[in-house]
Amino acid sequence: MSSPLETSQPFRSQLFRIGTVSKAAGVPVSTLRIWEARYGAFKPVKTAGNQRLFQEHDVSKALLLKKLANQGHAISAIASLNLDQLRRMSESLGIGVKPPLDAAGPLKLAIVGLGLANRVESQNFSAGATPLLVTDVLEDLSQAANASFSSQAQVLLIKVNTLQMSVHSAVQSLLKKHPFSRAIVLYHFAAEAVVKAIKATGVIVRREPLSDSELLELIQSVRFVDPARAQEFGTSLSVIPTRKYSDETLARMASISTNVLCECPKHVAELISQLASFEEYSQECLNQNADDAHLHAYLRSISGSARSLFESALEKIAAHEGINLSEDPV
Repeated sequence: MSSPLETSQPFRSQLFRIGTVSKAAGVPVSTLRIWEARYGAFKPVKTAGNQRLFQEHDVSKALLLKKLANQGHAISAIASLNLDQLRRMSESLGIGVKPPLDAAGPLKLAIVGLGLANRVESQNFSAGATPLLVTDVLEDLSQAANASFSSQAQVLLIKVNTLQMSVHSAVQSLLKKHPFSRAIVLYHFAAEAVVKAIKATGVIVRREPLSDSELLELIQSVRFVDPARAQEFGTSLSVIPTRKYSDETLARMASISTNVLCECPKHVAELISQLASFEEYSQECLNQNADDAHLHAYLRSISGSARSLFESALEKIAAHEGINLSEDPV
């Protein structure tokens, strides 16, 4: 069943009825009214017909107030706090962290776009799936440019209306400044040339509208399948990193004569290239075929995990053979 913040078309307004806020936060309408009237938690917009409509930040506040109230905080003591204060309290208490389902623990997200954050943090978005933890929420890319993100954030999730080259530049700037393993950008409108340019940098780009299940599959598809196996190869991964080596570097590696009696260097380089191609293919299938989204998310995760592990193996081979794996060997 769709969550209350899910829609089949782009939001044309950032105003919500109290019932929508109630469903998203899992707080009864009567309770929200008490929080508003008695404690001044919200200041809804009133229409000419005296209908109260809530804004995106009201949805965020309702979500955080509920989490903190469940931890024993009195609403009277926290209702007047702003979003930043509430989120700092929430993070300091570890609120929102479900018990880990595997060795990797919750997938940690930094989100740019208040509406997108509300959707991901809504009551039933990831119910029953590998847990998600939102570590940072920024309203837009302008605010994100000067923000100090949590060092825990693994995936950068961004929502924009129009995908332009300025967005491309802003995303690349964030990826250079902060150690995100992956970035996902959702958009409504874009020129194909811009989409291709962003994809070429390893950023996952997806056009809205997406159902909640599709969005969840997309987020989960960047998760490393078996972190324990990754540790055996000398890495500690929970999110699949972007490609380390271009097709040109892999082709050069495959053609180098080595002291190894077998042709392992060549085969490993070829396997990485093939896995990277299948990883990209699975991503495109995930984008185009909502009915099989779960299968293609799984296939993408499998192929990306294998590609990353073989890249680690290639580095060990190169170190053993004294081969330079840099993109511009000297």
